[in-house]
Amino acid sequence: MTDRRLHWPAPVRNRDPILEVLRRVLPPRGTVLEVSAGSGQHAAWFATHLPELTWHPTDLDPEHLVSIDAWAEDCGAPNLRPAAPLDVRDDAWPLDRADAVYCANMIHIAPWEAALGLLDGVGRLLRDGGVFALYGPFTRDGRHTAPSNERFDASLKARDPSWGVRDLDHFATLAASRGLRLDEAVAMPANNLTAVFRLP
Repeated sequence: MTDRRLHWPAPVRNRDPILEVLRRVLPPRGTVLEVSAGSGQHAAWFATHLPELTWHPTDLDPEHLVSIDAWAEDCGAPNLRPAAPLDVRDDAWPLDRADAVYCANMIHIAPWEAALGLLDGVGRLLRDGGVFALYGPFTRDGRHTAPSNERFDASLKARDPSWGVRDLDHFATLAASRGLRLDEAVAMPANNLTAVFRLP
């Protein structure tokens, strides 16, 4: 039988540190929309370990959607919903409301318009008191936080000039204009951050 699951090494490495942050910042129960769920490894892991949260994974790539559902079938978590297609630049998202939004490793491998679409969608989706957790590499005040991130940024821009490591402080300013406050930026392994935004 063909394994339809994509197996990526990064989600295995970072899932536990991210889960530690999510356990602390997400509501104890409710609905979470995952944007750009990729292989689905995070969705399966987090849904399994956060059983009181209903997890809704989404992605733009049809191959990813197949993999997400294959991981869901494999883990058997009853709170993990079927994967839904989502282009963050669209006005219509799969859910109208959510208690939290989680997104990992998207905005640096997508055009800047996608980052803006993400913020617009999160602003529409979250209830008062909602949480937006965003994981990935960032610059701070326009400066790279590590030489490895600077090299990574250069490699991204070489692949596609519209890609690149984004500045968290600039992103937070744009988020604030949509009602989202940067609550904390948690240092993670491999020079990444988990930025936690809240809708007051």
